Parts: sequence; structure tokens; C-alpha cells
Amino acid sequence: MNTFKVDIVQKSEYPILVEVWEASVRATHDFLKEEDIRYFRPLILNTYLDAVELRCVRDNQRKILGFMGVSDNNLEMLFIHPNNRGMGIGRKLLDYAILELQVQKVDVNEQNEQAIGFYSKYGFDVVGRSELDASGKPYPILHMKLKSNKSNMK
Repeated sequence: MNTFKVDIVQKSEYPILVEVWEASVRATHDFLKEEDIRYFRPLILNTYLDAVELRCVRDNQRKILGFMGVSDNNLEMLFIHPNNRGMGIGRKLLDYAILELQVQKVDVNEQNEQAIGFYSKYGFDVVGRSELDASGKPYPILHMKLKSNKSNMK
């Protein structure tokens, strides 16, 4: 069995995070167009990663398997490489986000039903909706809030 470690990300590892992001998005965000992925890729690398507190999960060889970014008690991003889905990495990162970084909220693309299900099962409820994403693109966003801390973790 793998032992995963939550760790701090170094800026020199940002290109690896972008690779994980792109692989994850291609596996889970089938509603995005190719030009959207090309649009977001440099923003992720050059802007978004610097705007959040980053943590990753590494395997025993220190390879990054997934990562998250948090800002102001909001989970801004959580991406797992598709080769590593279903191994508990998302749950490990979310546990850490809630317990160590005091995450209470997450925004999710409305079309990303897998993510909505993951966060709902974890105890997040939809509390609002925006017609456009933060970039002004026509991808509705659901605003979710944690019902209460630890008691909802399943």
C-alpha cells in the first residue's frame, strides 16, 4: 500500500503541477474546449499558482500525484493526476485543507458532476451559483460551503 505525504510545493515544481492540472482537466472537464485549456494553462502557471497556498501529495519517491491551492478559507483548486484517482489522494488533501488550512468553501464547475458529488459526499452544500466562471467564461460555478467541520467527513 502506498503511503502518501502532504507536502509544500516549491516554485520550481510549478511546471509539474501544470502537467497534473492538464491531465486532470482532460480526464474530468469534458465540457471545456481545447482553446479553453490553452487559455488557462499559462494563467495556471504564471498567475493562479502564486495566488494560493499550495500543498501536494507525493508518493514514496517524492513524485507529485495531486495538489491543491487554498486562499481565504476557500479551496481554489484540487487536481489529481488521472493515473492516481481513486487512491484516497483527494480525500487526504481535502482532510488537510479543512483541518490544517481551515477551508470552509469551494467553487466547482456546475458541469463537473464528479467533483460536485465528491464535495457533497464530504459535507459541502451548494449555497450559490454564478452564471460565469471567474474569467468571465460561460461555465457556471456552484459555490459550496462545508456544513460543519470534521463531523461530516465520511
